[in-house]
Amino acid sequence: MADLIHKKKKLTSFQIIILGFAGVILVGALLLMLPISTKGGNVTPFNQALFTSTSAVCVTGLVVQDTATYWSVFGQSVILVLIQIGGLGVITVAASFALLSGRKISLMQRSTMQEAIAAPKVGGIVRLTFFVLKVTFLFELLGALVMMPTFIRDFGAKGIWMSFFHSISAFCNAGFDIMGTEGARFASITSYLGNPVINITVMLLIVIGGIGFLTWEDICTNRLHFKRYRMQSKVILVTSALLILLPALFFFFVDFADMPMKERVLGSLFQSITPRTAGFNTADLTAMTGAGQAIIIVLMLIGGSPGSTAGGMKTTTFAVLLATAFSTFRRKEDTQIFKRRVDHSIVRNAATILMMYIVLFFGGAIVISVAEGLPFGTCLYETASAIGTVGLTLGITPQLGTMSQCVLMVLMFFGRVGGLTLIYAALSGTGKKLSKLPQEKITVG
Repeated sequence: MADLIHKKKKLTSFQIIILGFAGVILVGALLLMLPISTKGGNVTPFNQALFTSTSAVCVTGLVVQDTATYWSVFGQSVILVLIQIGGLGVITVAASFALLSGRKISLMQRSTMQEAIAAPKVGGIVRLTFFVLKVTFLFELLGALVMMPTFIRDFGAKGIWMSFFHSISAFCNAGFDIMGTEGARFASITSYLGNPVINITVMLLIVIGGIGFLTWEDICTNRLHFKRYRMQSKVILVTSALLILLPALFFFFVDFADMPMKERVLGSLFQSITPRTAGFNTADLTAMTGAGQAIIIVLMLIGGSPGSTAGGMKTTTFAVLLATAFSTFRRKEDTQIFKRRVDHSIVRNAATILMMYIVLFFGGAIVISVAEGLPFGTCLYETASAIGTVGLTLGITPQLGTMSQCVLMVLMFFGRVGGLTLIYAALSGTGKKLSKLPQEKITVG
């Protein structure tokens, strides 16, 4: 009987990851409800605190209250800690504390860490975790130091806090900012459109944080020897480069054609990088063309890379689907990337993830559009931002009702934890069937 109870209580790695994120979100919401968390000393309604906490842990950046004008330094600190935990991953942070305290890590804990980081194997996971922590804090510190002179010049001593806040927020692809004022709330970093130091630093932090922990390791190990990289690292780097360059060229010639050259170049690059999945903006998103907004929606859905601080469908998923299409066009039986064959199970997982994202993306937009009476296109932008854990908005999020906010929270959680993680956690008890049903052909296309 005791053994039976023990088995029932045993959680899978996927369930631990989900419960870890949910627990941190709840604790964060309770802390943000405290009067000390707001500048006005008032108790924040639970739904608003929960939304902010979910957005921070899921490194999204969608907010119902302006971070700079509504939350106190304590509240902003809570948000920043939640961003850091969400960016690194709850399991990674918890394991780091265990390692630093000298505790031994069990095989189950190592397996959970492997799933959290998206590592290919359990072996070397402790070393990889230390590597992730060192690289993370190094880049966040460097980013803060580079931005500090500019922010101190503009804001005095407060600029030190602003430098660290925006550096961590950018590296973790969160998109939270503390630039707002009473006269210009939800400003993001639009006032620094023409500032190359702030723009380039934030862009580099977003890219570095979004390419994935394993890719960092590959770059550090093999340096410039691209041929020695893992296939996954090659796919991530090439896909990321194309997803930055091609949209930037479109924005340069279409949306920002009337800007001065410096602002035009910086704005085009920034708005190409930030949708995957940072959430900062230097331009007025509502003034962009319909085609420009559509491109941003696609970029938000794709998101960053696996095992990174970013969310979304992931660059590798997009690359596998694209490679599968090209292989089909060329009448090849297997999906091929960089002279390597991709397993059919990977292709099946990629197709499943795409379908889940499309269903949730459209379904969420339909619910919000009906509930709020808003244009469907505007709602698509918000749901893409939520499920891609981006944080870009056309300005409707603060005015949404409780039900619509709940929809966005579910999408943010789904986008950060990952669709397959949720499914595996929910269906952990289902076993493989040895028997197979009869096969029959069906025509597609």
